[in-house]
Amino acid sequence: MTPNSSCIFLFFALSCFILCKAHYPSTLSNTNSPSPLDFLKGLNGTQKEDKEKGLGQLKKHLANLGYIDHTNPKNSLHMNDDIFDDTLEQAIKKYQDFYKINVTGILDSQTVTSMLQPRCGVADILNNHNAWPPEKRNLTVSLNDTRGDAYDPVKNALARWANVSTFNFTFTDDFQSSDVKMSFQRRNHGDGAPFDGPGGFLAHAFLPPRGILHFDVEENWTTYAQKGQIDMQTVALHELGHVLGLAHSQDPNAVMFPSIARGVKKDLNSDDIDGIRALYK
Repeated sequence: MTPNSSCIFLFFALSCFILCKAHYPSTLSNTNSPSPLDFLKGLNGTQKEDKEKGLGQLKKHLANLGYIDHTNPKNSLHMNDDIFDDTLEQAIKKYQDFYKINVTGILDSQTVTSMLQPRCGVADILNNHNAWPPEKRNLTVSLNDTRGDAYDPVKNALARWANVSTFNFTFTDDFQSSDVKMSFQRRNHGDGAPFDGPGGFLAHAFLPPRGILHFDVEENWTTYAQKGQIDMQTVALHELGHVLGLAHSQDPNAVMFPSIARGVKKDLNSDDIDGIRALYK
């Protein structure tokens, strides 16, 4: 092969490679992206009276999860400082108790590992529990067209809840008038609960009768359990539980457990089923 023909062949091969990358982006593109919760790694071992950069960020995170009452003026006054105070210690104890970790009030490695897991954006501690009225058992569902591959996982998740409850679900193209509105959103999207990019809050939903469910479009979603990716059907199952009125479960095997590891696929277990049947007797 002559030098000129070698150059032409190399140029052609590179062009094909670039075109393939452009038209078929890797589904693992953000697997190694830094998590918004990575700041927690630098706080491992901190305890009351410590002063460490990132503790203020941790307080805000725990407030979002319901472990600190940010409406209390005493708490809000010190929400931004990086001091491990009484409020933070009590919040960590509550967190450890919920996740069945040894309750010490110290940000130990087990607690940090738990907090680093990708999770739902709904608070673990809710002040109220709502349910759909008796006349609303046939719910219409609409899914925006951000991702065409989301339809089957969502359909399967709806079928699983329908199988264990008194609800029936029907898809509709009328997004605005549907009972349940599902969509993929990014960062600050106008509902007061902004997403934080890959690896933090995966999705969130609002309790009845709002019927709003948002997935974070920046997450590394998969439609089947694959290492390093988040299973869309499992997260849809979880968020639909909130749409129906369920809170988070302390059972790590339940779909309604707040966090989900990458590469894990779950189905409804007895705790989930008992919960929905107790809510709608």
